[in-house]
Amino acid sequence: MTQTDARPWVAPRPRTPAPADAGIPRRALTIEVSSTVREDAGPGFDEVYRRHFQPLVVQLYTFVGDLGEAQDLVQEAFSRAWPRWHRISRYDDPVGWVRRVAWNAAASRWRRLRTARLFQQRQRLESVDGPGPDRVALAAALRALPADQRRAVVLFYIAELSVNEIAEDCGVAPGTVKSWLHRARTTLAARLDEHDPQRRDGGRPGTSHAARRTVD
Repeated sequence: MTQTDARPWVAPRPRTPAPADAGIPRRALTIEVSSTVREDAGPGFDEVYRRHFQPLVVQLYTFVGDLGEAQDLVQEAFSRAWPRWHRISRYDDPVGWVRRVAWNAAASRWRRLRTARLFQQRQRLESVDGPGPDRVALAAALRALPADQRRAVVLFYIAELSVNEIAEDCGVAPGTVKSWLHRARTTLAARLDEHDPQRRDGGRPGTSHAARRTVD
């Protein structure tokens, strides 16, 4: 998906001179209108796509546990944003709009496919590096959580949103988000111990230590 560079907007020259009592010289009017257009314009689609595609894929991967599916979800969200970007770009948080669309699509797919295999062997574009073992361990532990707790953990520790931002994003009270995070941390601590033989045997933390630090 590409987007050509937009040409600078220039106010059309009037066919007849402006009335003398207009109060604003024509040159000053052109500069003022052009400045307003630049201030109202939000971030460009290509810029947002380049900067945020991979971080959003990482967030969605941690939620769904499948890299290819995470790529598809984020791509779908950006595809939905593209035809209405002139409006979305003026939102306070255009990236938040894309993220919510991707999360909602993920939740819908999760409900439909929760009994199917989460990891499918298929060819994928190399637009995002494959996850390391720590990320895989964390994703496996997250799959044991209820969907609400899993989403809260990903948004808080991976997307680095605040509790209030997560509450607004999910449409719940901040106290509910705190409860989700508390219960999720308890479950994840036990799950990550199970995936770390050295810690379970009383040794030094193994490769899952970095995954554990993500949720501490």
